Amino acid sequence: MRSQALDLLRALETGPRPLAALAEACDVSMAEVERSLARLAATGFVAREGVRARLTAPFEFLDAERISALLGAQARALTIHVHDACPSTNTALLAQETGEGTQALFAEEQSAGRGRRGRRWLSCVGTGITFSLRREFDLPLRELSGLSLVAGVAAVRALRALGAHEVSLKWPNDLLVRGEKLGGILIETRARGAAVRAVIGIGVNCRATPGLEARLRRRIASLDEVASPGPSRNEVAARVLKELLDALDAFEAHGFDAFRNDWVAMHAHEGRRLRVRLADGRVVAGVAEGLAENGGLRLRTRNGLRAVHSGRVVSARVG
Repeated sequence: MRSQALDLLRALETGPRPLAALAEACDVSMAEVERSLARLAATGFVAREGVRARLTAPFEFLDAERISALLGAQARALTIHVHDACPSTNTALLAQETGEGTQALFAEEQSAGRGRRGRRWLSCVGTGITFSLRREFDLPLRELSGLSLVAGVAAVRALRALGAHEVSLKWPNDLLVRGEKLGGILIETRARGAAVRAVIGIGVNCRATPGLEARLRRRIASLDEVASPGPSRNEVAARVLKELLDALDAFEAHGFDAFRNDWVAMHAHEGRRLRVRLADGRVVAGVAEGLAENGGLRLRTRNGLRAVHSGRVVSARVG
C-alpha cells in the first residue's frame, strides 16, 4: 500500500524541488501534493518556500535491515517487514495465513490503526513507531490473560534503557510519562488448533507533534521530551522488539509471575485512589494494590479487595 507522504519525502531526499515536479514524480495532482505537504509541514519535516518544498533535515525511514542488525542474533528468530502504509498492522498479521514462525510488521503510516475497544490509534508519519508482532503459543488461551501486562513491562524496560527513565505503566495497556500518554498496546488472539496465535501491537510517540495534539485535543508525551538525545526511530523499534521477544520467551517458560513485581514497580498509579469504568458502564473506586493472580487490577474498595479484569482508569489521585 502506497503512502503519498512517504513518496513525497523520498522525492525530496535529493534536495528542494518545485511542487509541479513533486506532483509528476509522485504521479498525483497538485492539489494532493498541497494537502500532503501541509500535513508534513505541521510535523516539522518539510518547509514550503513559495512554489518549492524542501526537507528541514534528513528524514529517517524505518529500515528492516537496520532493525535486524540492531537485534543481532535475535533477528534469526523472526521475519521483519516494513510497509509504507497499511490499514492496521494487527489486522494484517491476524489475516495472514501464509508464512509460519514469528513475524514483525512495521508501518510508517496506518489508515485504520486501532486501540482497545475499537478506539482509533492516531499518529503522524515519521513521528513514532507502530508495529505488531505475531507469535504462536503452545498455551491455552486462559493462560495468556496477562500478555498485555508482559508487553508493557518489556516496552518500559526498552524505553528506560534508551534514556526515558520516567516511562511508567497505566493499567491495562498504556505507556505514560508524567501522566501523559506516550504509547499503547493492543493484544489480539486467535485459536489455531491446540495453539494460540497472538498479535501484539505497540505504538510509541518518538517526536512531539503539535498537529496531532490539536486533533486529539489533549497533551501527549514523546520520547524526545524525556530522553536526551532522542533515540532514532530504528533504535526504538529494535530495542522494544528485542525486549518483547525476551519477555515472551520468559512468559512462555515461567508464566506471568516472573513479571508481577516489575509491573507493580512500574505502575504509575500504585497506591493511588482510582476510579475505573467497567465494560458495562459502572464505575468502581478504590486504592490500587498490585495485581490479582490472573493480571486483574486489584483495588481496595469500601467492601474489601476486588479484582478488575476489564475496564478503563478514568481518574487517579493521591490518598
